[in-house]
Amino acid sequence: MGNTKGVGIVETLRIGMFAWESLHSIKVGGIAAHVTELAETLASMGHEVQVFTRKGCYRDYDEINGVHYQRVDHDSSGDIVHQMNSMCDSMYDRFKSFKNHYGDFDILHGHDWHPVNVLCRIKKKYESPFVLTYHSTEWGRNGNYPGNWRGSDEISHREWKGGYEASQVIATQEQFKKEIQNLYKVPDYKISLVPNGIYPGKMEKDVDPDEVKTRHGIDPSSPVVLFTGRMSYQKGPDMLVDAIPHVLDNERDTNFVFIGEGDMRTHCERMAYDMGIKDSCHFLGYAPTDVLTDWMNTAEMACVPSRNEPFGIVVLEAWDACRPVVATDAINLIDNFSNGILSYRHSGSVAWGINYALDGLNGPYTKQMGINGNKLAKTKYNWNNIAKHTLDTYRRAMEI
Repeated sequence: MGNTKGVGIVETLRIGMFAWESLHSIKVGGIAAHVTELAETLASMGHEVQVFTRKGCYRDYDEINGVHYQRVDHDSSGDIVHQMNSMCDSMYDRFKSFKNHYGDFDILHGHDWHPVNVLCRIKKKYESPFVLTYHSTEWGRNGNYPGNWRGSDEISHREWKGGYEASQVIATQEQFKKEIQNLYKVPDYKISLVPNGIYPGKMEKDVDPDEVKTRHGIDPSSPVVLFTGRMSYQKGPDMLVDAIPHVLDNERDTNFVFIGEGDMRTHCERMAYDMGIKDSCHFLGYAPTDVLTDWMNTAEMACVPSRNEPFGIVVLEAWDACRPVVATDAINLIDNFSNGILSYRHSGSVAWGINYALDGLNGPYTKQMGINGNKLAKTKYNWNNIAKHTLDTYRRAMEI
């Protein structure tokens, strides 16, 4: 349980985090960086953090940057629901073994629906409080529609169950909080607003933009609009493709770079071909971090055309590289015309936002939006601040 450490009375906690991914296990998407970077920040503050996650090709246990990784095997056959059932069973066994050898945890913290079953099982057995961070909802992942596949109802049920059983729930922004409440009726007193974060300088890189563009067959003088993320209906890459002809009417040399994989990639490539704009589009698919940072520091702006967005980590990544952002009003981070441009969720409005930013490239206006965003990323969205807010949520959960 909590103890004192160092000069004066400083509460230190033993924290158990449960997530299906991290940067030092199986990595799938944005939850990985969130879990690892939050855990590392909490550990740097003197707390003990045990991350229960999937093993993949890693060892059963590692201590990395002060964080303890308890990795488990699971059955990777069948659909995602079956896989998560197996993962939760393995996590429960590892948790029970750890507890029997080393004692209790002060608080447990789950990320998204994947570990809900193990958290509820531990709560029932040991009366252990837990916090649940929603990173998205099944509704949102389907672009604000109910899922139409076999496991969708079960995933939605686990999202509801997690919110019901958790002592406290974390949402990353106000609009997403309302989505959770509308879907799962989580009471207001139970929800804390704690944003996502970024390490300052994570995306900064000294690159030669002309060389990066030339390497990909783009004229160095041509402006580049960057999309990065999952190529899914939720993230709206098709909306951006549909906007491109309206942008080319305004600035015919503009190029569009798409980084990411997903079920809409082929559809977007076909759209570009059918619309006669394929020469202006560059679909790179999955790209390693060094390629992503090359483009984040080369592109004149980033575009986030999401239909639904629980937070928008891409915005912070662009700001970290001092890039302005054009985004739909699904994003709550942007102060319109100060650190980015907000559009409505349709292609004509997205095109207007991009054209507005392109027109400002000849003066200081568009670049200043990126600089303003960079200042905000370093202050409001740094991990130290976010970890402190998370600890406040833990303490509320422990008092219930």
